[in-house]
Amino acid sequence: MSTVKSALAQKGGALVHVRSGDMVIEALRQMRDNRVRSVLVIDDDVLVGIVTQGDCAIKVLLPGLDAKQTPVSQVMTGNPVTVKPDDRLDGCMAMMSARGFRHLPVLDAGKVVGVISIGDVVKDIIRELELNVGDLMGFIMRDGPGG
Repeated sequence: MSTVKSALAQKGGALVHVRSGDMVIEALRQMRDNRVRSVLVIDDDVLVGIVTQGDCAIKVLLPGLDAKQTPVSQVMTGNPVTVKPDDRLDGCMAMMSARGFRHLPVLDAGKVVGVISIGDVVKDIIRELELNVGDLMGFIMRDGPGG
């Protein structure tokens, strides 16, 4: 299986983030505008948290708080679990599955370089399966029985 670095290379795009003092409405705008379900919370180039659509719904909407007056710091998950670019995606998938995460921030030498999602991991699995099927078809057509 591939590494986090290879999954990030397939994604492209800018790093979507807010500050902990921003209001939840800004985090939601960033999610909407960038078509993502979570944003990183970065203060002074340091990752301090992550906030998801679920956090906003459960911690703001359900209790009846105002997203325009609720700071991200009040609803984010602080000090999130992170991975490194050289980590293998199968290990990330196991961690996501075991701990119920859908997003993992990626740090390289302490600097945020991206986020991988469970969707990124699934896309990588599909790419690998397609390559394996292609290799097997080539073997069957060239070298297999009767070939």
